[in-house]
Amino acid sequence: MSAVHRHQLVYLRETGWQRLISEASGDAARQAVLRRAAAAGWPLVVARQPCAQPAANEPGLLHVGLAMPPDGGPRRWAAVVGWSELLFFGEFPLADQVLPLLAAGQRPAWRQLLAALQALGVPARVYGSHGWELLTGLPHRRPGSDLDLYLPVQDALQADALVALLQQADAGLPRLDGELIWPDGAAVAWREWAAWREGQARELLVKRLHEVALVPRFAGLDSRLSCERAHA
Repeated sequence: MSAVHRHQLVYLRETGWQRLISEASGDAARQAVLRRAAAAGWPLVVARQPCAQPAANEPGLLHVGLAMPPDGGPRRWAAVVGWSELLFFGEFPLADQVLPLLAAGQRPAWRQLLAALQALGVPARVYGSHGWELLTGLPHRRPGSDLDLYLPVQDALQADALVALLQQADAGLPRLDGELIWPDGAAVAWREWAAWREGQARELLVKRLHEVALVPRFAGLDSRLSCERAHA
């Protein structure tokens, strides 16, 4: 089984859903959410994994989450599933699929941004409230919700060009947020990257599958950050 990554979608077998529902027998609200998700075939999303977990291609457990719309209940539900309960993996929708969720007046600017992203070689995806709304059809967005972008980059040069593009995006679009994702899975919020490159921050918050750490140099994105360092 290939390695997993943050923001990756996980689809469960029926046996996995039934186990989660059974284990929530003392929590009616949680059971209701799980039954609803199972019936609809919604995905879960890979969460940050404990340092003690085995490598992703070994038998073990996977920490996942489920997002629900802001209808008065908890918006985030955590769960742990076994590898044998996984049906398949998926990804959040590509950025062009968010077009129907935007106001008519925002769509030309979004198309222009998509063309620029394509020219940079960035296959952007949409996660967060917009992504979950596309996946489930439920109203996850609230007034003023950010549009979260998953932005794979190859190096600092591409990251800089991408950030410059996002900073110049049409002000009429939803506020653009999200992460730059390096080939090794290291993730940095693009706004934090911009501040760091401009000398406004001394350290970067780098997120990985098993850890979150502040690093002072870009080289830290390539270094083997240990769980001990991440939690020091």
